[in-house]
Amino acid sequence: MKKLLASFCLISLASPVSAACQWPAWENFKRGFIENGRVIDRSDARAITTSEGQSYALFFALVAGDRTTFQRLLGWTQANLSQGDFSKHLPAWLWGRAENGNMQVLDDNAASDADLWIAYSLQEASRLWRVRNYQTLSNQLLQQIDRQEVAQVDGLGPVLLPAPVGFTDEGSWTLNPSYTPVFLLSSFAYKHPEGPWQRMIAPTLRLLNETAPRGFAPDWIDWRSDGWHGSERSNWQGSYNAIRVYLWAGMQAPGSAGRDSLLSRFQSMQTYISRAGYPPEEVNVQTGEAHNRGPLGFSAAVLPLLASLGDKTSLEGQLTRLKQETLEADAYYGNVLSLFGRGWQEGRFRFNVHGELQLPDTAACPR
Repeated sequence: MKKLLASFCLISLASPVSAACQWPAWENFKRGFIENGRVIDRSDARAITTSEGQSYALFFALVAGDRTTFQRLLGWTQANLSQGDFSKHLPAWLWGRAENGNMQVLDDNAASDADLWIAYSLQEASRLWRVRNYQTLSNQLLQQIDRQEVAQVDGLGPVLLPAPVGFTDEGSWTLNPSYTPVFLLSSFAYKHPEGPWQRMIAPTLRLLNETAPRGFAPDWIDWRSDGWHGSERSNWQGSYNAIRVYLWAGMQAPGSAGRDSLLSRFQSMQTYISRAGYPPEEVNVQTGEAHNRGPLGFSAAVLPLLASLGDKTSLEGQLTRLKQETLEADAYYGNVLSLFGRGWQEGRFRFNVHGELQLPDTAACPR
């Protein structure tokens, strides 16, 4: 692993990716969860597909250089979740089997984190693969996100709402800290300096830092004129949503916006893991009281954080757990966290200070 990370060679920003590293975990994910361009969460009896699942799979296909699957995922997403047109419709967040037995949109509200990831994957696919239409589609989504999901919050600034509908109420805004990876905002700010993205970075960093007083992130949080409040959705608990906050923070490039403050803020998670031997499933972010052993996907999700903080002992401990235990076959979310965390740790991708995706030269492919 040390040799691999040392030999990680970033491709030229001007060069297209002509080849890609083989990624067995991605091939396994495709076999287990993707059918005809649709990511299926089989843990739900309705055989649901979420815009989140589509967005993550698009990113993994890009990292893997899997253009065929990328195009199938994109085609299914646009046709079935966006009524065939990203310029007019954000992707519906939930699709599956309705009570009448039909497979259809079950909730047409959007999920802004998925929208960001889809726009990002399209943007980077356009740059790396030199497919102009992907940038056009990315721009269309970003315009919709700006209009429908970016809110100017009193006393805070422009931030990402979780969805167009349902998260604002008379001077109160419900936010999700895991929905806005800073490197995604940086990438959009670099590509579109005229947009709101650069102005969103400082409020987003406030959100991430100020809502974790003891170094643990909440799943959901409310902002009002007098500050932060526990949300009815999760109170002051951090669990299955918040685990991604540590994942995104650990992935940030050295020298990127807010990286050092976030690594310092979330050292409490690293300290807990070093003592307990695993990440907790649930934490009270006000008291720091933690409960239960986090599932296997959580161990994968904290790999970048542990690596970036230089905790080699805890890092090896989580890697050992991942070797000794097996993810359940239908564990969609656990597999997604594993692809992100282990993929980054193996050196399959990085983000530079501008948030651009960096892939290894094929000579540095993981073995």
